[in-house]
Amino acid sequence: VQYYTGQFYDLAKIAKKAHRHGALMGVDLAHAAGNVPLSLHDWDIDFAAWCTYKYLNAGPGSIGAIFVHKRFHGEQNGNLKIMAGWWGQKSKTRFQMKHEWEGIEGAQAWQVSNPAVLPTVCLQASLDIFKDAGGMKAIRKKSLLLTGLLEYLIECKIEKKLANIITPKDPERRGCQLSLLTTMPVKPVHEKLEAKGVIVDVREPNVIRLAPCPLYNTFSEVFRFVEMLQGALASTSKL
Repeated sequence: VQYYTGQFYDLAKIAKKAHRHGALMGVDLAHAAGNVPLSLHDWDIDFAAWCTYKYLNAGPGSIGAIFVHKRFHGEQNGNLKIMAGWWGQKSKTRFQMKHEWEGIEGAQAWQVSNPAVLPTVCLQASLDIFKDAGGMKAIRKKSLLLTGLLEYLIECKIEKKLANIITPKDPERRGCQLSLLTTMPVKPVHEKLEAKGVIVDVREPNVIRLAPCPLYNTFSEVFRFVEMLQGALASTSKL
């Protein structure tokens, strides 16, 4: 998912073209993990990395994660460069201090050292909530409805001369984020929304990133937000 526009790329199609030209396909999933369903093996992605403090809600400083396609697991990982660390060594031989390195089967072989305890516990707590919510299939279902409502209300209530959505209209080509391109400097709009207790993200000079998260945002909050956004844009345009 592109951080600025919120576009969800067709990764399977990109991977196919990359492999056709002999290139490996590596993906940054920082804005995708916990936001959209991912089928990395099925899409033939070679490797991927992501943080867990965004849509996975593990908090600032939380651990990162990686994916490595199974064709690089075990004896095959020599085809994908690896910075071998002791935590990627098989547990049975990890403390034998041999000169030979025996990697764990799977992406765990790419671990350099052991993860910190507290950030790992924070991530586990968040993943438990994802499980209780029914997993990504259920979360995505609500996400499509929430962002669909946000899109509808913006198009109905926000005049084009004030702001326009630049995120793809096709729900399958976006996550929960909608990016709004304003016709005025975005900082005063941001300040007005913050004063009302609304948390949004801006990219100056004139983009607001809106992301109703299905785990904790509600449909009534989306409705109230658009009313506040309408007021913030209208008052800023008169400055």
